[in-house]
Amino acid sequence: MGGITVQLEELEAGAAKLDGLARGLTAVEAELFGAWQELCPYQDQPRATGSAALIAVGEARDAVLKVRLELQRISGQVRSCRWDYEMAESTAHMQWMLGLSEPDVELQKHVDFWRTGFLNGDATESVLANAVTVLPGIKPAVGWLVPSLRPGPVTVRQEERLRIDLDATPAGLLERVRLIEERGSGYIEVIEVDTGGGKAYVVVVPGTQMNDADHGTNPFDLSGIVDGMGGNSEQVNAAVLQALRAAGAQPGADVVAVGYSQGGIHAMNLAADEDVLREYRMKYVLTAGSPVARIAPPPEVSTLHLEHRTDWVPGTDGLPNRDARNQVTVTVTNDLYVRGGEDAGLGPGHRLTGYEEAAELVGASKDPSLVQSTAVLGGVLGAGGAATATRFSLSKPPPPAPPMDRRDPFSGRPQPGAR
Repeated sequence: MGGITVQLEELEAGAAKLDGLARGLTAVEAELFGAWQELCPYQDQPRATGSAALIAVGEARDAVLKVRLELQRISGQVRSCRWDYEMAESTAHMQWMLGLSEPDVELQKHVDFWRTGFLNGDATESVLANAVTVLPGIKPAVGWLVPSLRPGPVTVRQEERLRIDLDATPAGLLERVRLIEERGSGYIEVIEVDTGGGKAYVVVVPGTQMNDADHGTNPFDLSGIVDGMGGNSEQVNAAVLQALRAAGAQPGADVVAVGYSQGGIHAMNLAADEDVLREYRMKYVLTAGSPVARIAPPPEVSTLHLEHRTDWVPGTDGLPNRDARNQVTVTVTNDLYVRGGEDAGLGPGHRLTGYEEAAELVGASKDPSLVQSTAVLGGVLGAGGAATATRFSLSKPPPPAPPMDRRDPFSGRPQPGAR
C-alpha cells in the first residue's frame, strides 16, 4: 500500500530541509559568538549594562547550539530510517523473487489455484499477450507472428442512454464494470455526474473478453492487451475520446476512469495520454487486478490499484507498482480456494466480485492513505446519486485470414497445388 508519510523520497527531502535549517543556525551561532566576544570588554561594567548583556548573548548562543545539534540528530535518524526502509524493501523483493515470501504451507493451500487457475488455456494465452508487449523489440513482430494479437482501428457506436443511481465509491464504480461486462462484448460506459457546480464524467472499461462469437472484432480481446501494454492504448484511447465527446463532455471537464484487468491498463493509459490531457482534466483512476506498474500518470492524477495476493495478472508486467503520494496500491491477502469442478477462470484471486468486496473494505478503511485517496474521488464525483450513463459498443476489423499452406506432414514441403 502506498503511504502518505513513509515514502523514501519524502524522507530524503525532509532530511535535506533539516540540514538546511541546521546550516542556518550555524550562521546564527557564529554571529552570536562574535557579539559575545565584542561584549567581553564590558564584563566588568555594572551588571545592568555589562555582564548581564554578556550572559544573555552567551545563553542565546548555547540555546541555538542545542537546537542545531537536535536538528542534526533528527536528520541523521531520518536518513537511518530511509536506509532501514530501503533494506526492508530490498529484502522483501529478493524474497519474492526467490519465492520465499510465503511459507510452504501457503503453497500447499493454493494447489487447486495453480492447477485450475494458472495452468489453463485462457491464462496461458493472456501471459503470452502480456509478455510479448514488455519484451524490448518484440512488439513490431507480434502482428506478423500472431495476426489475432494485432490491434486495429476502433469504431465507436452509441447504443443507449439511461438514468442510473450512481454509487460513487470504489465499490460502486467496480459494480459499473460488472454491469457493462454483463451488457455484452466490446462495451464501455461514460457516466455523466452532476456535481452541483458542473459536470464530471466516469469512463468504465471492461476486462479481457475472449468470445469465439466475436470473430476477432472485439478490441478487448487479447489484441487489446497488446494495444494497452505495447501501444499505450492508442486505439482504445482514441475510441474513449470519441465516446466522451458524444456523451456531452465539454473540454476541461473532470474525468475519472475505472477498469478491471485489461480495462485497468487502458484506464491508466488514458490518464497518461497527452491527447486526452489536452482536452480533459483526468483526476482519478481506479484499477482492479491490472498490470499497470509501467504506466506513470502525472502527479495531479490520483490512482488506486487493487491487487490480490494470489492474482498473478497484476504481476505480468514484471514490476511492482510505484510507491508515490498520488498512487496507492492495496494488496488483498485473504485465502481463496477452488472447489472441485468449479470453473476457476484465470484463478480465484482475479475475480471481479472479489475485488468489489475488497473495494467495500477500502471505502470503510481508516488508513490515512485510503482516506486521502477516497477523499480525492469524493471531491471529483461528490456523493453520487442520479446520473446519466451512455453506453457505446466498440469494434475493430477482424484479423486477416491465414494463408492457405498445405504441406506434406512428413517432409514439410508444400504439396502440389498449395499456395
